[in-house]
Amino acid sequence: MPRPEVLERIKTAESDADDIVADAETDREERIADARRKAEEIRQQAEEEAKEYESERLAEARKEIEAERETILNEGEETRKRLIRDAEENTEEAVEYAIDQFEEAVHAQT
Repeated sequence: MPRPEVLERIKTAESDADDIVADAETDREERIADARRKAEEIRQQAEEEAKEYESERLAEARKEIEAERETILNEGEETRKRLIRDAEENTEEAVEYAIDQFEEAVHAQT
């Protein structure tokens, strides 16, 4: 094979190799860009899911707090009613005790 032909084939091979390298570089950059887009989509989706979970958990916590609040209020109401009932039952005894103490004090002064 004549020398000019060999040189031409070498140049063609080098040109083909440069094209392959350039295509590979372009493909690599496209894959990297695609991977970054996918990673961003995954991050955004995870963030949305986290916010949704946070909202759901917050709503559940509010329900739990409201239920506990109602329980506490009901217990407080029961305690209040019991104290009123006990006080009303002891009113007569308290009045008698106060009168007895007053009479003792009056008798002690005379």
